[in-house]
Amino acid sequence: MQYGLLLLLATMFLFVMCVQAAHASPAPPRPEHPRPDCVRAEWVNLNGEWDFAESDEDETARFLETGAYPDRILVPFCRESALSGLQRKGFVKNVWYRRTFTVPPAWRSPRIRLHVGACDWESRVWINGEYVGKHVGGNTPFAFDITPHVQRAGENTVVIHAFDDTASGLQPLGKQSIKGESFGIFYTPTTGIWQTVWLEGVGNTFIREFRVDTGPDLRHIVLGVDLDGPTEGLVLQAEARDNGQSVAVAETRAVWRDNRLVLTLEAPRLWSPRDPHLYDMTLRLTRDGAVVDEVQSYFGVRRVSIESAAILINGEAIFQRLVLDQGFYPDGVWTAPSDDALKRDIDLSMAAGFNGARLHQKVFEPRLLYWADKLGYLLWGEYPSFGANYANPAVNAPIVQEWVEVVARDRNHPSIIGWCPFNETPGDARVLQAAVVTMTRRLDPSRPVIETSGWTHMLEDPEVLDVHDYDQNPESFHRRWVEDYGKLFDLSLPRRYGVTSAPRVPFMISEYGGIGWALDKEAWGYGNTPESLDAFYERFAGLAAAPLDNRHLFGLCYTQLTNVEQEQNGVYMYDRSPKFDVAPLHKALTRKAAYEEDPPLSLPIAAHDWTVFVGAHADGDLARPWRYTTDDPGAGWEQAAFDDGGWKTGLAPFGHKGGAWMPMIRTKWTGKDIWLRQRFTLDAADFDRAALVIHYDDATEAYLNGALIWRQDRWNDRYDGFDVTEAFRAAVRTGVNTLCVHTWQDRGGQFIDLALLTGRKR
Repeated sequence: MQYGLLLLLATMFLFVMCVQAAHASPAPPRPEHPRPDCVRAEWVNLNGEWDFAESDEDETARFLETGAYPDRILVPFCRESALSGLQRKGFVKNVWYRRTFTVPPAWRSPRIRLHVGACDWESRVWINGEYVGKHVGGNTPFAFDITPHVQRAGENTVVIHAFDDTASGLQPLGKQSIKGESFGIFYTPTTGIWQTVWLEGVGNTFIREFRVDTGPDLRHIVLGVDLDGPTEGLVLQAEARDNGQSVAVAETRAVWRDNRLVLTLEAPRLWSPRDPHLYDMTLRLTRDGAVVDEVQSYFGVRRVSIESAAILINGEAIFQRLVLDQGFYPDGVWTAPSDDALKRDIDLSMAAGFNGARLHQKVFEPRLLYWADKLGYLLWGEYPSFGANYANPAVNAPIVQEWVEVVARDRNHPSIIGWCPFNETPGDARVLQAAVVTMTRRLDPSRPVIETSGWTHMLEDPEVLDVHDYDQNPESFHRRWVEDYGKLFDLSLPRRYGVTSAPRVPFMISEYGGIGWALDKEAWGYGNTPESLDAFYERFAGLAAAPLDNRHLFGLCYTQLTNVEQEQNGVYMYDRSPKFDVAPLHKALTRKAAYEEDPPLSLPIAAHDWTVFVGAHADGDLARPWRYTTDDPGAGWEQAAFDDGGWKTGLAPFGHKGGAWMPMIRTKWTGKDIWLRQRFTLDAADFDRAALVIHYDDATEAYLNGALIWRQDRWNDRYDGFDVTEAFRAAVRTGVNTLCVHTWQDRGGQFIDLALLTGRKR
C-alpha cells in the first residue's frame, strides 16, 4: 500500500512537471548577449515569436491597432529566411512587428533602453502606442530611451515598422538581389529585423559610448567615454583585469562628453594572431561610492602601422592570408542560426590556412567580431556599398551617417586591422569615397583605410591599395604579380595619369581565385572547372604562390569561404559541410611568404623626365588622332607597311562605358573589336625606360613595328602603368614607328585609351 501510494505520487509529480514544461516559453533563438564588448547586468533578450504583418502601402494606423497582424515570425530572422518560419522571397516594402514584454520586477535601473541590432532599412518604433523614434540604415544598431513610455508593472507593447524598397537605388544593399530571384553575384535579400532585439536597464546617467586607443607605446590605454545624463558629483572609473586580477585602474571627475582616462599596463601582453590575449575591462559611474551605471567590456593591446609599403602589426610584417566571407547562411540568410555557427565559420577558415577575412559587402554581427578577437583572426571591415545609385546625391547622407555608426560600433575590436567602406564602385562614387575616407581617418586614426576595393581608386594620397584579379592561369598570374610587378618600382610616371605604376603604399590582391567546383546545373564559379581534384589543388596552390612570392604584397584574399546560393566557388559547401580535403589548401597558404622574410620597409624612388610619343586623354594636345576600324582588317594589320588609308580617324578614348568614364569618350565604339594604328617619330633611341599607360576594357594587345610589346587579358577599368622597356627597345627604330593596338570586348562596357612614353633618369 505504501509503495503504491509513493508510485502514484511520483506519477502525479512527473505529470505536473511535463504539463509545465509543455506550456513553458521556449528559449529565444540567439539568446546570447549580442554585444559582448558592452554588457550590463540588467538586460532581457526579446528574440522569439512576434506578431508580423507586411504590406506594400504604409498603413501605420491599421498596424498600431490591436489584432491586425495575420502572421507570426521568429525574430531575429528575416522574413525571407527559413528560420523565420515564413520564408517569403517576394518583395514587400513595409513590414510590421509586435510583441508584449514586461520589465523584470527585480530591475533597479531607473532608465530603460530598447536596442535593435539591425533592421533593414528605415525603422520606426512605438511603445504602448506612443511614437519613440526612427533610424535610417539597415546594417547598424540603434537604441531608444523608452522610460517615459513604459509601465514598470504589467505588460507593455512594442511595435517596430521597417520600410525597405530594395530596388529603389536609394539604399545600399550589399549582395541583396534587386530581382525577384537570386542571380549572378546577388542573393536572397533581407527585409526588416535581422539582429537581436533587447531591453537594457541603465542609470539616470549612463555610459553612452566609449573608445579604446592602445596608444603608440602599447603601455598606456587611452579611453574616451561619452555620457548621457547629468554629471554633477559623478566619478568615472575604469579597471583592467588580466585572468581575474586587477592590473590597472584610473578615474576622473565625470563630464558630459570626451572623458579621458589612461590605464597604465606595466608589462602589457600584446594581442596578435599567434597570441590573441584580451584584457577584461569595467567602466563604472559612481556618486558618493554608489554605482550609477556599469559596463563590462574587454580590449586587446595591439598597434597597426604603415612603414613604406608594409602594414605592420605590433611592428611585425604578418602576411594577411584572407578569405572573402559574404556572411550568408542557407537557413538564416544574413543572420547566423547560432552563435556557434559564427565561431565555426572562423574555425573552418583557419583550418583551411587562412588567418583572417575580408568581411564582404555586409556589416557582420558583433558576435562574429568577438570570436575573431578571441581567436586571433584578422578582419577588414566593409560596408554593403552595392545597390546605391551614386549618380543620385540623395544616397550620400544615409551612407555617411551609417558608416559613422559602423566605425563607432566596431572600432574597439582588435581583430579589425583595416577599413574598406566601398567595393567595386563606379566613378560616380569618387567624390563620396574621398569624403568618407577623410572622415574615417579622423574617426579612427589607428587603422588604414582602402578607398574602394578593386576598381575606382581616385585618391591622390592613398594609404593602401588593392586589385581584383580572377586570372585562372597560375603561370600568367605569377608572371604578372611577381616577375613583371617588380620591374615597376623604379617608374615614376606623371601624376596626370592618376597611376603610380607600382604602389608605394601597402598593396594586396584583395580578390582572386574563386575556382568553381562541384557546380549545380545553374551554378557558377570563376574560370573553367578543373578536370580533377588534383587539378583543383594544383591550381589553388599555383594561384596562391604569386602573392606569397611577391615581397611587395602584404596579403591575399581568396574568393571565397563558402558557396553562396548559385555562386559555388567556396572552400566549403553553403551548409558548411566539407567540399575538399583542406590539408592541401592549408599547406599551400601557410608556407612562409616573401613579405614576411623581407618586407618592403623602404623603396627606392626613381625620378624620370618623360617624353610622350603617343598621348592619352590626360596628355591634352599631345593626344593625336588614331586610324581605326571595327571591321576585321585581316592578316598583317600590325605591320608598319600595312595600308590603313581606308580606316577612319578618331580621338581616344574609344568606347561606350557608363559612370565617370562616359564623358571622357571622344569616339564611340560599341562593337566587339576595334583596331587602332598611330605613327610617331623617334629621333634617337636615348632612354632608360619605356612605359605604356593604358585603360583597356576588355583584353588588349599592342604591337610596335609588327612586334608584340604588351598583351593583357580581361580588363583593368582604370589607367595603369606597365614597363615595356625591353620589348620597346627591341622593336623601336630611329625615324618613323607604328604602334598598333587591338582591343576585343566579351561583356560590359567598351574602353580603350593609352599613352606610350620613354624616360631618362634625372
